[in-house]
Amino acid sequence: MKRLLLCILFFVGSLATAGAGDDLATPGWHGNAIAYSGYRAGHHPDLGRFPSPEQVLEDLRILEKNWKYIRLYSAGQNSEDVLATIRREKINLKVMLGVWLNGNPEKLNANSLQIVRAIRLANEYPDIVMAVNVGNEILVSWSDHRLTEPQALSYFSQVKAAVRCPVTVADDSLYWRDPAAKLAGAVDFIVMHTYPAWNGEDIDTAMASTIRVYEMVRTAHPDKTIVIGEAGWPTFTDSPKNAAGAGSEAKQLRYYQELNAWAKSAGITVFVFEAFDEPWKGSGTEGHWGVFNEARQAKSVMQELYPAPSAGPPPVQSSIP
Repeated sequence: MKRLLLCILFFVGSLATAGAGDDLATPGWHGNAIAYSGYRAGHHPDLGRFPSPEQVLEDLRILEKNWKYIRLYSAGQNSEDVLATIRREKINLKVMLGVWLNGNPEKLNANSLQIVRAIRLANEYPDIVMAVNVGNEILVSWSDHRLTEPQALSYFSQVKAAVRCPVTVADDSLYWRDPAAKLAGAVDFIVMHTYPAWNGEDIDTAMASTIRVYEMVRTAHPDKTIVIGEAGWPTFTDSPKNAAGAGSEAKQLRYYQELNAWAKSAGITVFVFEAFDEPWKGSGTEGHWGVFNEARQAKSVMQELYPAPSAGPPPVQSSIP
């Protein structure tokens, strides 16, 4: 019976992804996808401390072994390095490029630079950039870099008018659950985030919660393709927002397996959050969502594909000068 169920899920997932290609605006499960931030200890995007070209290449070689798509969060120097490395090294990954926006008045110039760079990169790398995501969690009420809907729509429209690929905005499901969300009518597809662990839930209710939240957004916007831009499980938790003992590698493994089985069977593209632990976010829950640790060692969820002691495929020759 279990084997029969797995065959059915595989068949349904194959139908859902058939003909979908790389267009995220087309409904369907398009392939394994993951959010990628390569900042290691000592790096910080706000301080201009970026991974080296060699570190970027190491990360991408690890990721291309299992994933088809990666999500980047800005149009800054690190993202440009990632795109250049993918092209130069002929790495088999496509990118949803980000535009990092901040609604604080002192960040307006930085926002404009992000917009300009995102447009340039999307047009310079049309073979790699499959979509541009204008802003991350800029509309939900609890955001510390929130924009108004008119501001967000203005930035979105600038990018949409200047690139050929689909354009979207990524935000928490709380924003997209509202049928009156103005950005829903503008974007080529919706990118929503959902995190049961941040709502005090533990693993036994996590998948049911994920499905329930997705269905709320689908009901609010039935004519839009919905991509889950962030969903994952931390391996360490220390916040009062987390259930006691919620963070563990075993629970991350279970959620990852359940999430991917559901996504494939339902025909929904999900960017798993996150590729690597992020020490620049601190030592608490925020820094421990990776399916690899900061040293690029596979956690339990990835150990079958990336067995110890190696965190990835054998070293490769690089054309980095």
